[in-house]
Amino acid sequence: MTSNPFFQPSELPYELPPFARIRQEHFLPAFERGMSEQLAEVAAIGADTDPPTFENTVEALERSGAVLGRVRRVFSNKGSSDTDAAFQAIEAEIAPRLAAHDDALLLDPALFARLDALHARREQLGLDEEQLRVLERHHTLRIRAGARLTPQEQGRLRELNAEIASLCTQFQQNLRADTAAAAVAVDSADELAGLPEDEIAAAAEDARARGREGFLLSLKNFSNQSQLASLADPGLRERLLAASLGRGLVSNGPVAVRLATLRAERAALLGHPSHAAWVVADGTAGTTEAVEEMFARMIGPAVANAEREGAELAEAAGVDGIRAADWQFYSERIRKERFAVDAAALRPYLELEKVLWDGVFHAAELVYGITFAERRDLAAHHPDARVFEVFEADGTPLGLYVGDFFARASKRGGAWMDSLVPQSRLLGHKPVVINNLNIARPPAGEPVLMTWSEVTTLFHEFGHALHGLFSDVRYPLLSGTRVPRDFVEFPSQVNEMWAEWPEVLARYARHHRTGEPMPSDLPARLREAEDFGVGFRVVEHLAAALLDWAWHTLPADGELPDADGAEAFERAALERYGVALPAIPPRYRTGYFAHIFAGGYAAGYYGYRWAEVLDADTVRWFGENGKTVRESGEIFRRELLGRGAGVDPMAAFRAVVGRDPDLGPLLARHGLTTTG
Repeated sequence: MTSNPFFQPSELPYELPPFARIRQEHFLPAFERGMSEQLAEVAAIGADTDPPTFENTVEALERSGAVLGRVRRVFSNKGSSDTDAAFQAIEAEIAPRLAAHDDALLLDPALFARLDALHARREQLGLDEEQLRVLERHHTLRIRAGARLTPQEQGRLRELNAEIASLCTQFQQNLRADTAAAAVAVDSADELAGLPEDEIAAAAEDARARGREGFLLSLKNFSNQSQLASLADPGLRERLLAASLGRGLVSNGPVAVRLATLRAERAALLGHPSHAAWVVADGTAGTTEAVEEMFARMIGPAVANAEREGAELAEAAGVDGIRAADWQFYSERIRKERFAVDAAALRPYLELEKVLWDGVFHAAELVYGITFAERRDLAAHHPDARVFEVFEADGTPLGLYVGDFFARASKRGGAWMDSLVPQSRLLGHKPVVINNLNIARPPAGEPVLMTWSEVTTLFHEFGHALHGLFSDVRYPLLSGTRVPRDFVEFPSQVNEMWAEWPEVLARYARHHRTGEPMPSDLPARLREAEDFGVGFRVVEHLAAALLDWAWHTLPADGELPDADGAEAFERAALERYGVALPAIPPRYRTGYFAHIFAGGYAAGYYGYRWAEVLDADTVRWFGENGKTVRESGEIFRRELLGRGAGVDPMAAFRAVVGRDPDLGPLLARHGLTTTG
């Protein structure tokens, strides 16, 4: 199929994938050709009769797989952002084949022998820092993947990897279907009393888009749906939370049990006591003990804070105890009364275009000097998505940013960043990155008003995008966000600080009709109000991280749950860790915890908290280092964002802040300074 657009580099600017030409029938042929070509390239490297050198082995490996890389990145993004039944059938077919292909590359004995020989004499090769790093990384990846196992052990490993890949795809497809089916139907607008008018309009639009009458409250990925803070009807609040918490239990409970079982067996095969131990060994935490120490320091004071919040809510509501479905509603009422902050009243000041151009983009210009221009001549993967060209302060082209901001039936929930073209000086590639969000689409002609949480999410995901855009490395393996999982959230969390930075907030937080700025004292009151709910937020996130940890610290030779035992396992795990608070469900329950059962965060969800230690410390550094914002931004970009995985992540942190991280700023941020 010579017309297949994946078979040759795109001729569009920055090699943006030619989405206007890509059809569903192009994917399988491109995968087959891409895998075949890369296997041949790797076989040629291994069969080279010349002694191994960095150039004929490592650089040759870095150049391999061009066709597969192009199709794989587009396919991954489409599977998350614009899928259908036919595409999901391709996903189910290709997932185990890709897992087998990856194993073939990682376990190829001839290639490993050459890498192993280079690694043994790496200090004598005269390599620069990045060359040494990419050699060590290729070697480590193969050791961790089982390159030193016996052929029989490798055979079992390949079986495990193929089944795990298939199950992850199954989990995501089950979740997408279950989430759509669990949307809460409402007959009349009267039942939605309390919701802002634009949210009611969005619920009507959602129902119309699905061919339904009335209104539809679609579910976000997480447990506590945002509408719980506004809906006046306690029965509807209860119904909405029950729909959220019940998703995926029947379809994905057995999948989760099987995945945890297979991962435990794989970890044992690779010489680790648990999947968590295998994951953490390749992260900045280093050991499971380090992660558990962090948990231990946070759980007690976090729960105490949350219980105090709950008692205040119950007193304010005049009830003995607060139900989970009512927590956000009464929290919002206290925020209005005590801090004069109304979440619904904020929305008219948070219009998407202003937030994007005068908030997110302006902050990036303020801190890093970059500018943006929309490229309406370039098509993205979906009509909703928009393409922006990014320029350095001197006008030099830097890359492309794609924004796909709206929820739709063909898109999974949540928010994320992907690289469509990873930066690499070796391949001559400038970066093309994409952010996906799930903002409810209003009726045609109406403004897109955001919640404060959605604003923070956009700044967060754009932090990932900056990590990809600023990448300045030679080798693709080290590009952008390809850093340890417990480090990758750090730059994105730092970028959230600019949402509240006075100069930035003053530009974008303006009434969408009148242009009036948000009241000058509102940001301070907003921070106070946010601090009031910190106990809830920390506990719900910790509970999810601990649930992930429980599933993935299971030893292969220990007692594993039965296929239908996911709910009982979850309940016991939360009780064991002391976070089984009936009024605060985990941010994700097992049935819809896609991060760990369909994504790359298995045994890594702790990374959000781990990275927040670095984030809080860096935010303090930005404010106290005596430099201008622009000067500080240049340091952060040069020493950390631009280095990708080309340096040790913690060395990059120390190059910015000047020392090892301090837990104090994080504890203070969350009011956890009472820990002993």
